[in-house]
Amino acid sequence: MKHLVLTLALLPTLALAHNLKEAAPVPLVQIADQGELMINGQDIAYRPWQSKQLAGKVFLIQHIAGRSSAKELNAPMIEAIKKAKLPHGSYQTVTIINSNDAIWGTSGFVKSSAEDSKKEFPWSAMVLDSKGMARNAWELTPESSAIVLLDKEGKVLFAKDGQLAANEITKVMELIKSHL
Repeated sequence: MKHLVLTLALLPTLALAHNLKEAAPVPLVQIADQGELMINGQDIAYRPWQSKQLAGKVFLIQHIAGRSSAKELNAPMIEAIKKAKLPHGSYQTVTIINSNDAIWGTSGFVKSSAEDSKKEFPWSAMVLDSKGMARNAWELTPESSAIVLLDKEGKVLFAKDGQLAANEITKVMELIKSHL
């Protein structure tokens, strides 16, 4: 009986655990509805995006729900990336915004904000996921933020669903620099 109670107590925690495994590629995600933002003159165009293109560089994926509270969770990690001035030839940030997980009535604002960010940081990849494809495939927590670091072969070096602590930000930065 004790084991059953303990198992039942752990179920909610296990259900929210992501399925990203160290030294393995992320589970395949294809985002055809909206997708990657591309600068086209003064306009933004969209093209389908898929996770299998994440190879050849070190990639830091920031997956965020389309809400400001989720964006703020790992803002210190993104600030550390900006300050590091990493070489665009061997490093890239990929921000996947789950606009399916936006507060009701704000998806237009989320899209506009993503487009503004793409114009400000044209070297970063921005992906608008209107159906929550990545969150579902990677079993991420709703209304949250996740950080996933991939090596040049597209294999996971680090993954955390939720807010990173200061020591985890340091660890991610060290991993990035050692794999460039």
